[in-house]
Amino acid sequence: MEAVEKFYKNEWFFAIPMTLMTFIAFALVIWRWLLNLNSNSNLDTLLADVQANLKEKGPKAALNFCREEKGLIPSLLYVAGLEAAEQGVAAMRRSMASAVELEILPRLNFLLAPILAIAKISTMVGLLGTVISMISTFNNISKDSGNPGGVTSSAGSIGLALFATALGLLTAIPLVFCHVLFKAWITKFEIKMKIASQKLITLVLHVKNNPDGVDENEDEEEDAPKKRDAKLR
Repeated sequence: MEAVEKFYKNEWFFAIPMTLMTFIAFALVIWRWLLNLNSNSNLDTLLADVQANLKEKGPKAALNFCREEKGLIPSLLYVAGLEAAEQGVAAMRRSMASAVELEILPRLNFLLAPILAIAKISTMVGLLGTVISMISTFNNISKDSGNPGGVTSSAGSIGLALFATALGLLTAIPLVFCHVLFKAWITKFEIKMKIASQKLITLVLHVKNNPDGVDENEDEEEDAPKKRDAKLR
């Protein structure tokens, strides 16, 4: 603890900015994590609700329902798809692809660049602080070269100089780890969006082909005994 106190007293021009960077960076990490939580949606429940609105009230009701949802998939992806539903499947795919590229991905990558930048800058600032402190320490050693205890007395200053690098690494390592996790989460979310968009297209086509909500397979199963009876006759 004494060494840390000395570091903050003697090297305050490095210690204070690095500490501020650390607090800001971890605040950004928490902010990004909360945004990720708000971006998620339960796809099974969402699809069931969208299907119910499509069958009972039509595409406009499903569109209004998706606009009221909080997740990125219903509020942006599904809204884009349902707005173009009347123009056909190709238009739905183009509209959802544009929504992913221009709206959803920028939101998912929000704050990742500052997090990575602080991780890299904190390491370099810590190394710079160590180098400057070491230069000052070696200058003092050269001045006290005639004193037998000069090098020994400067050992504490050398150790103190390394605190800057240590603080930079303590900031950078967790930030890089969080950045990698966020990138992996975005990759998984992109796959989830592809699955969700394909399922929406399937639902819309099913409702268009069966506007009365009657399943063709069920009709075939009901007509099969009648056909067999007709053949026997």
